[in-house]
Amino acid sequence: MTDTKQAEQLASRVDELRTAVAALSPQELASRSGAEFMLKDGSGGLRLSLLGRPMFVSFPDIQARDPQSGVPLPVMFQAMVLYYLHTADGTPLEARWVSFADLPDGRFYNQAFQGYTGKELVKRFGDDIGAFEKAAVKLGGLRLVYGDAGYSFQALPRVALAVVYHRGEEEFPASCQMLFDAQTSHYLPTDVCAILASMLTRELLLA
Repeated sequence: MTDTKQAEQLASRVDELRTAVAALSPQELASRSGAEFMLKDGSGGLRLSLLGRPMFVSFPDIQARDPQSGVPLPVMFQAMVLYYLHTADGTPLEARWVSFADLPDGRFYNQAFQGYTGKELVKRFGDDIGAFEKAAVKLGGLRLVYGDAGYSFQALPRVALAVVYHRGEEEFPASCQMLFDAQTSHYLPTDVCAILASMLTRELLLA
C-alpha cells in the first residue's frame, strides 16, 4: 500500500469524521480516548501523541496541530487522529496481544498485511537482530519477552502495537509479526490498524 494511496483513502473521510467528532465535547473525547484535555489560547483541546509525535487537537475546528507552531499536520495524521477519536469508547485495554488476523475481518487481509509489515522488516534486517533492536529502541520501543526480539510501541494513548522478530534457523527463514492489544478494535477500525502498522514499519525501516 503506497503512501499516496493511504493518504487518498484517509482524506476521503476526514471531513465526515471531523463532523462526527465535533458532536462531542473535548472533555468527553479525552475520557474515551485517554488524551489529555487542556486549555490553550483560551479554548479547550486535546493533547496526545501518534507514534511518538506530540500533537494538539484544537476545538472547535478539530484540527491536529503541531503543539509548538500551531500549524495543522498532514492529512495522514489528521485522519488517523480523527479515526481514533471517533472510534474510542473507553474500553480498558486487555494487555493481551493478538495478530492482525484476529481483529474484526482481519483474516481476509492478513496475507497482504504481512506483506507490507513483517516481510518488509525481514527484507531490511534479515538475521541481524541487533540492527532491529537498535531501530526499535530508537523509536521508543519497550522490550518484550517474545521471540528473539520483541518490542512494544505506544502508537496512540490506548493503542499499543508489538513487533516480534524471530531469527532464522537452518530450516526456517527469519520472520517478523506485528501484534495488537486485544481491545484495539474499540479504538481503531481494522483497516486503519493496517495503515498505522505500515506507518510504524516505515519508521523502523528508516530508523
